[in-house]
Parts: sequence; structure tokens; C-alpha cells
Amino acid sequence: MTDSSILTADPKNTAKKLETFRSIRPLVHCITNEVVQEITANVLLAAGASPAMVVGEGETEQFASIANAVSVNVGTPYENRVAIMKKAARAASEAGRPWVLDPVAAGGMPWRNKIIFELLELGPAAVRGNASEIRFLAGVGTGGKGVDSLDSSEQAVEAAKTLAKKYKTLVVVTGETDYATDGERVLAARGGNPMITLVVGTGCSLSSLLAGFIGANGASVETCIACCDYVNRAGELAAARAKGPGSFHCEYLDALWLLQPGNF
Repeated sequence: MTDSSILTADPKNTAKKLETFRSIRPLVHCITNEVVQEITANVLLAAGASPAMVVGEGETEQFASIANAVSVNVGTPYENRVAIMKKAARAASEAGRPWVLDPVAAGGMPWRNKIIFELLELGPAAVRGNASEIRFLAGVGTGGKGVDSLDSSEQAVEAAKTLAKKYKTLVVVTGETDYATDGERVLAARGGNPMITLVVGTGCSLSSLLAGFIGANGASVETCIACCDYVNRAGELAAARAKGPGSFHCEYLDALWLLQPGNF
């Protein structure tokens, strides 16, 4: 596939999806790792969603069935949390609620890989990962260096298409350029700023934001790439005002809040 065959995100689509997202203010059930819970909640709040970090074994199934969307992140798995992830994924699917899988560090350890592939079988509406994670899940790579990708996002486009077809899901690969595919069509979101990689949880929070966008707008390649385009624009604005990673963190939240549909 050549770059010319991949269409770039349409600003009008981004504006429309963001407007709908904010009008609905989706309730996003986040089952995420301990390292990123605060930034995930703050990103969702700044963007205009309603986050809920519900991980109680006795309530996760019921909550997943009433939330607008569910985000499942395998960053810090342990037996009880894995069981909760699976319960939430099944409950969401049974209730017709979309859920998004973030396969953190896929390829790193056999036990983690087994968990991720079991979750894939439960029917996520979308999978969001870096290039190395997506290439591993598609069977063409060995994974990254912990949570860091060793491959460029462009190198993972064909793998993303393969993964999307196999599991009948949407796949989003994030990196220098972000790509979204349903297995056939591919859209790209360009821009952003590398400083975003120096703040912990920006990728994980993107997965939860993606769940919110899908919960509000429906699962489509256009919805996925609009979310990426929105985040990239926020990253650019934040980097222009920040002195370093610490101030970027605050500026990023402000940019997500300040960006309006009319800015695209």
C-alpha cells in the first residue's frame, strides 16, 4: 500500500465527531492499569466525557452493561483484575456496548500474551496499540521494548489490516502518524508532537478516549481517526506552550478542554 492510497483525516469529520461526543458526554467504564488512572480520568474529563474507574468484582458486569463504552487496558494485570476485564468485556458485548482493548506490551511475556488473545476473542469494537504491539498480535513481529514500540506505525499498517479482518474489529495504530483500519479501508491522522511520549499514560488515556468517541459516535474508521486527529491537535497546542514534559502534561489537558469543533 502506498501513502497516496491512505486518506488523511478530514477536519470536518473530526469537528462533527467531537461535537457529538461532547453533546452526549459518554460514560466510559475504565478498567485500566494503576499507573495511568489519574491521567486517564483527567483526559476524559477535559475532553468532555464522564469517566468511571469501576473495578469491583461485584459491580463491574452491571456497570459495563450501562456505560456508553468500556475501556480495557492490560498494563498491570493480575489474576483478579484479568477476571474483571473478561467479565466487563462479556457484559458489554451482551448489552451491545462497545469496548476497546489496549494490549499494553503485547509480545513481552507469554502469560500476558495469553490474556490479550483471550480478550481479543471476546469481540472488542476496537484495538488501540503501538506498532510493535499490533505487529505481534498479527503474527508478524516479536513485540516492543516494554511499552515502547520498536517499529514505526507505517510498518504496522498491513498488520493492522490483518488483525482487523481476523477479529472483525477496528484497529488503531498510533505513532508518528496514526492509522485506523477496518481491514479494508485505512485512514491516517498526522501531526501531534513527540513530547507526548514523555508523559506517562498519554497512550493509555487515548484508548479510553477512543472508547468514549465510539460510544458516542458508533464504531467506524472515521470515528477512530477523528479521535486521533483531536488528540494530535491538542498535542501540538500543548507543545507550543510547554517548557518540558511536566508543563506539557498540564497544557495537554488544557488543550483538550479548549479545542472546539470550530478549530478543525
